This record gives sequence, C-alpha cells and structure tokens, in this order.
Amino acid sequence: MSDVSKRWDDISRKYRNYIRLEKRLAGNTVESYMRDLEQFANFVCTEHNVVPRWVTAPMVEQFMASLYDLGAEKATQARILSGVKSFFNYLLLEEIIDSSPAEFVDGPKLARKLPDVLSTDEIDRILATFDGGSDLGIRNTAMMETLYSCGLRVSELVGLRLSDLFFDDGFVRITGKGDRQRLVPLSGTARQRIQKYLSVRDSAVTTDTLFLNVRGRGLTRVMVFLVLKEAVAAAGIDKTVSPHTLRHSFATHLLEGGASIRQVQELLGHESILTTEIYTHLDTSHLRKTIDEHHPLSRK
Repeated sequence: MSDVSKRWDDISRKYRNYIRLEKRLAGNTVESYMRDLEQFANFVCTEHNVVPRWVTAPMVEQFMASLYDLGAEKATQARILSGVKSFFNYLLLEEIIDSSPAEFVDGPKLARKLPDVLSTDEIDRILATFDGGSDLGIRNTAMMETLYSCGLRVSELVGLRLSDLFFDDGFVRITGKGDRQRLVPLSGTARQRIQKYLSVRDSAVTTDTLFLNVRGRGLTRVMVFLVLKEAVAAAGIDKTVSPHTLRHSFATHLLEGGASIRQVQELLGHESILTTEIYTHLDTSHLRKTIDEHHPLSRK
C-alpha cells in the first residue's frame, strides 16, 4: 500500500469515528457514507495520487463526471457528493484543510418525485387484513397503527420500548435521528391496540423492546417491511408502499386537515422545516386561502 493510500485510510478511520460517535449517525448510514468515501478515495488515488489535503475542486468535478459516465442515477450522484462534502467539512473542523474543494461543486438537478400516499380507507383496508384472533395478527395491527398514527420512521418503530409508553398522558416518547427525542400524541385507537398486544405478548420475555418477533426478540426493519408488503397485497392496493409511505401519509393527512407545517415538522422530528416542505406535498389551495384571510395586503 502506498503512502498516499495509507493516509486516506488513516483519515477515513478517524472520519468514521466522528460520524459514528459525535454525529451519532445510524450504523447503516455510517456504512453508506464510508462506501461512498472509499469510492471517491480510490478515484483520487488512481487518477491523481494525492492525499486528502491536496484534493482540488477540479478533481471532485472529475469524480462526479466519472459517476455520470458509469451511469449512476442522479439520486446516487447527489448522495455521494453530499458524503464527499461532509468528509471535507470534517477536515475543515480538524484544521487539516483551509477550504473545502467540494463546497462549490454542484450536484445533478433532481426531479421532485413525491411518494405514493395512502388514503385513510386504504390504511383501514391494510389493517383489516390482519387476523384479529391471532397473537401475530394482534401484534401486526398494533404495529401498523402505531407506525401510521404517530408518523414514525421504521427505525423509530422497531426501537420503541415499553418505557417509552405514557398511556395516562396520551404520549409516546420517540428516539429519532441523532438520538434526538420527541413526544408524540398517541391516538386512542393506537393505545387500545397496543394494550391488546401487551395482553398477549409473552410475559416471560423481560426485554424493554415493545414489538417482538415469535422468538421474543426485537423486530428488524426488513421484518416490518415484509409484514406491510404482504398486507398491501392482501388488501388489493396497487401502489408502491413501504413503511415510509405510512409516515408520508400521516403528514399529508395532517396538512389536509388544517395542521400547520410547523406542527407537522415537530411531530415528524425534522430538524429543519425545509425537510418537511420537501417531504410533504403541500396543499397550495389551503395555503392560498390562509394568505387571503390573514395577509394584510390581500385585502387591498
């Protein structure tokens, strides 16, 4: 291994520790960042043989052009560039470089594609596919009701604990990205279904994890996806549906019901309201009506 490659490996290890321990990114996100960084490092070492300190903006642009030539999707190109920028921002923090060569490199223009949204009727049809007389069906009903009515990420759902439930207060405590916590109202229906699930949950299992598989262990995100996929097919719904679809539907239904985007931002646990605006398709007629009613210039 050359001295240049060793330098990349050394800094990459330190960067991994930074995003894992200080940024507190999820394990799968860390691995995704590191794969993209490795691809970038291999390109720079092969084409230019320079250490991170001497990477220039044209080198980053050449790397992005190589991704295009390889046929990478625009979303993939944008994700990789975001990771490269994050890496150089880390080098700035560590004072290894004075300016980021990736700062002014533009990514591809992405089409704004909104995911499918389920109607409340479709969500009811999905829930109706579960066998209410079996322990597994009771668990799945409670799980999907909680996922939708609380607007959770699937990682937040599988991470829910018994100690996060505050039935008397009507809230559930959610641990989201970066270990940030928020309280989300728990609907009466969700509470009833969780309580029914708890009545059939194996009492011999001592784990604090709420939703368990048949072996008494916590569920994985893939398990939740498969449960939902089977239910969607059984309900005869011809849409691309994932756990994220339920979260998006939750936000959309709130906005359509008159909730403010700030309220939705808080419930979803978004750090920036810009994320919420992109994540939900706004009802422009509702916003226009709000402006007509409340903005002083609209009356002139």
